[in-house]
Amino acid sequence: MSGFMGKILRVDLAHRKASVEPLPGGDAALLLGGCGLATKYLFEELRPGTDPLGPENKLIFMSGPLTGTLSPSSGKYNAVTKSPLTGLWGQSGSGGKWGRELKRSGYDGIIIEGASEKPVCLVINDGKVEFRDAAELWGKNVFDTTTMLEQELGKGFCIACIGTGGENLVRYATIMNERHRALGRGGFGAVMGSKKLKAVAVKGDRKIPIFDQDAFEAAAKVASDFISESLLKMTLEVYGTSMVLDLVNVKGGLPTRNWQSGVCTYADMINAPTLNEKLLVGRKACYACPIACGRLVDIKAGKFAIKGEGPEYESIGTFGPMCDISDIEAITYAHILCNDLGLDTVSAGSTIAFAMECYEKGILNKKTTGGKEILFGDVDIMVDLVRCTAAREGIGDLLAEGTRLMAAQLGGGSERFAMNVKGMELPAYDCRATKITGLAYVTANRGGDHITAYVQGPTFLDIPFLIVEENTIEDVTRENPLEAKVVKDMEDALTTFDALGACKFMGMALMADDIVPVINAATGWSLDAAGFRQAGERIFNLARAFNVREGLRRKDDTLPARLLEDPLPDGPAAGLTVNLEPLLDAYYDFRGWDRRTGIPTEEKLRELKLDFVINQLGD
Repeated sequence: MSGFMGKILRVDLAHRKASVEPLPGGDAALLLGGCGLATKYLFEELRPGTDPLGPENKLIFMSGPLTGTLSPSSGKYNAVTKSPLTGLWGQSGSGGKWGRELKRSGYDGIIIEGASEKPVCLVINDGKVEFRDAAELWGKNVFDTTTMLEQELGKGFCIACIGTGGENLVRYATIMNERHRALGRGGFGAVMGSKKLKAVAVKGDRKIPIFDQDAFEAAAKVASDFISESLLKMTLEVYGTSMVLDLVNVKGGLPTRNWQSGVCTYADMINAPTLNEKLLVGRKACYACPIACGRLVDIKAGKFAIKGEGPEYESIGTFGPMCDISDIEAITYAHILCNDLGLDTVSAGSTIAFAMECYEKGILNKKTTGGKEILFGDVDIMVDLVRCTAAREGIGDLLAEGTRLMAAQLGGGSERFAMNVKGMELPAYDCRATKITGLAYVTANRGGDHITAYVQGPTFLDIPFLIVEENTIEDVTRENPLEAKVVKDMEDALTTFDALGACKFMGMALMADDIVPVINAATGWSLDAAGFRQAGERIFNLARAFNVREGLRRKDDTLPARLLEDPLPDGPAAGLTVNLEPLLDAYYDFRGWDRRTGIPTEEKLRELKLDFVINQLGD
């Protein structure tokens, strides 16, 4: 089967057995691969109500038909599980080279079941599967684990592993590959930790079958040339993702002091030019990527001396303004420390900011924090809380649960400013400044995140996403129900990229007609632009069906009370809140979902060839 290796590896950790089964070709063609195919496996094999941290949960790694090929920015792989942070469908993607090595080892994906009694490492070498004792690795963090396995296994292996955050079941723990690439959001590291699976090492030399090699190389070159000549490459290559910080701040949407304000007065101390001037020593690209948005940094001296990759914009936003921190070295240190401990920087920074406001309001005090003063602007307490969270020590045991569960335990009105949607902490874009962003937060299947739809492009950044033909937002400060279609179309198109194994940044430089020839030449399919979008729509609806089966309804598609009721106090967006309901009504109509319940209609599911889910959704 062209574009695929044709095999799925199923791993039973409880009995340390592995079996190989054929890739379901019909499902692969319908759902493309990646998160699409993985979601179907999860939907069909996981019972509703399964404990995300129990042995019955499944962790599914899946590549796409473009993963590991010469298609530009095709280093991505996806993972799907039931999230311990949200209790819903969890999905995350990561770059680097791990996805390529998995695929070249002979497998399109891995379905991991059960739980090991003792720490174990899974090693896949050119199709051969081995279970190795990981007792010596347990208790080690990501960087040491990776180094030790590289030394033990030899050259060529790519390592995906967890740190102590995952071992200690922090609900937003990550899986890290190649030290600094992350399956970042949703708590995948905790699922891996619950299974006592410390690492998955992959290596392979097998050739990925391509349907028409000459046509594929030609189409891939055209797409790569478009990206190489784009404004996207020019900006991201020079400044990385932190380039957006000033653009967000100037619109009054940079969350500061846990979203109490949208204006950061010290943005010039933590922005991309400052990062470049003070810390940058190099740039790094994922596999086959012409952009190289990764940052190599080196803090040579002082208490925050460290070397590594990053920080990304989200890390700067959450550890910086959200915590009221203006020290770029402290922010960078916290980011790299999270990578080593295996923690999602968005959730970690946001949860610490929430704790700071709880302390400010007296909901937390020295008695409940173990004597710690958790103050906004305190760089030392911020770093200390990162470490405590990963270890679940003291107040860190509470922070490890995330803001939703923290607020439920603390009470005192803290639910109003626990900044999450469906349990997932929000990224550093205040939707009161650009209203349609709030709709994207509440409709994202994995919880409040910024990249399911990435409407921040046309709203905060004034950068169109070419992959969606009509994505202009006329007035970002108003709720225009007709523009709900932009969110829907962005979600569909970017979900398709996740399924293919391609970076979503491609959508800023390529139109659907630019990428479809690449897909067809690789696979032999006859996809067109409409089919490209419908594939994403199909996957998105399948993930929604999973959540509906878990009990999700319209009432869950909402924002924290602060965003709905408390106007921004200052800046260009002063006085604004989000009126979500008319946007949600329109969005459901565009989706073909029932307005009252938020459940996809039977007609829509049949249209998308998802008949098999209809009888499992209830009312």
